[in-house]
Amino acid sequence: MISNTGEVLPLRVTEKGQVTIPKDIRDRLNIGPGSEVDFIADDKGARLVVVADGRSVSEADFETWLKSVSGTFDTGGMTADEYIEWLRGPRDDLGPR
Repeated sequence: MISNTGEVLPLRVTEKGQVTIPKDIRDRLNIGPGSEVDFIADDKGARLVVVADGRSVSEADFETWLKSVSGTFDTGGMTADEYIEWLRGPRDDLGPR
């Protein structure tokens, strides 16, 4: 692996097949505890790809997102139950309501 300074950093694989990602690489790619990464093999070797950064979404982040999408979904005047039934189709395992 090559660091930000251009230095080649050899990585040693443990008996369990684990490697330690150098801190400068983790910082640059926002990799932290809980992050998901994948190794993609190609003709030149393998690349580390960040799948998910592992950061938890705070309640404030959720509220911000909720406000940003509020009013963007139109059910055509249907109630939530009517919409779910329309979406899934009528349940044939239950009698009429």
